[in-house]
Amino acid sequence: MNDASLSKPDRMRHRILLPDELGRHFTVQQAAAAGIGRGRVSARDLDRPFRGVRSVTAAETPLDRVAALATRLQRGQLIGGESAMHVWGYPYPGIWSVHAPIVVVVATGSARVRRSGVAGRRRAEGRTVPWRVDGIPIIDPIAALFMCAAALTEDQVVIALDALISEADNYPGLRAGRPPHTVTDIEQRLQAWGRFPGSCRVRDGLSRAREGVESPKETETRLLIVSGGLPEPVVQHEVHESGLLIARSDLAYPDLKIAIEYEGDGHRTSRDQWRRDIQRQRELEDLGWIVIRVTQLDLARDAAPLLDRIRRARSSRR
Repeated sequence: MNDASLSKPDRMRHRILLPDELGRHFTVQQAAAAGIGRGRVSARDLDRPFRGVRSVTAAETPLDRVAALATRLQRGQLIGGESAMHVWGYPYPGIWSVHAPIVVVVATGSARVRRSGVAGRRRAEGRTVPWRVDGIPIIDPIAALFMCAAALTEDQVVIALDALISEADNYPGLRAGRPPHTVTDIEQRLQAWGRFPGSCRVRDGLSRAREGVESPKETETRLLIVSGGLPEPVVQHEVHESGLLIARSDLAYPDLKIAIEYEGDGHRTSRDQWRRDIQRQRELEDLGWIVIRVTQLDLARDAAPLLDRIRRARSSRR
């Protein structure tokens, strides 16, 4: 906001510097504890994302808005559901909008959080494990997925499960320092939770989940291939020659020397990545491999041409 648009009292309040320890988001009570008067926190240069909360600037991303709300959450109030999936960085369908309601979970018997822009929900005591992510109190990733399972398709659940059990450092969007999970961990949590909306979908999805996946599009491609009646390809197959690692293929039929590579936007916009991709394809082809490159267009439109290309490649090796 331009100083010229403020009244004289507001301009005076605007000039009062806020202490660095308050951070970008803070409550009115925190400001008072830092010696900031009501006049300064009422000045119009501060954004008011929630009642009793002030921000130095308006939230530009949904994560900014969650961080602002976190300053007002009380003990036992945790970011949950789809909001938690997004904060952790796990794949979730749709666009995470800055205006999307933020899911806040409390234990059964506690009062739901009732606040504009917040969707309050309850969960039985012990079902969620509390974490903190950059100061945001949040439920663990497995509980977050369980809360969302009923709203997801079977394939979307598998995509999320692949991400949960992935140890890849380069999986797009996943937050560093996330808790590691295994299929056994998820099975044990399923047993502890018992029946819940979407529980059957998660149980069925575990049989289709695979370790080692490095992106949601890899999962989507694999599921598309299998649904098209083709054998399931191997995930992240390593190709060695004379003891040296030549390439690691997203998906492969090793016995037939067929590699299937998903090309995301990063492969297109990064010059170095693009060059490495071409070099790797040449090295694989020199070793007798067929390399099939897949893009979002192959997944978004009729998949028949892609599936036919894979079938032809398989037939050529028999």
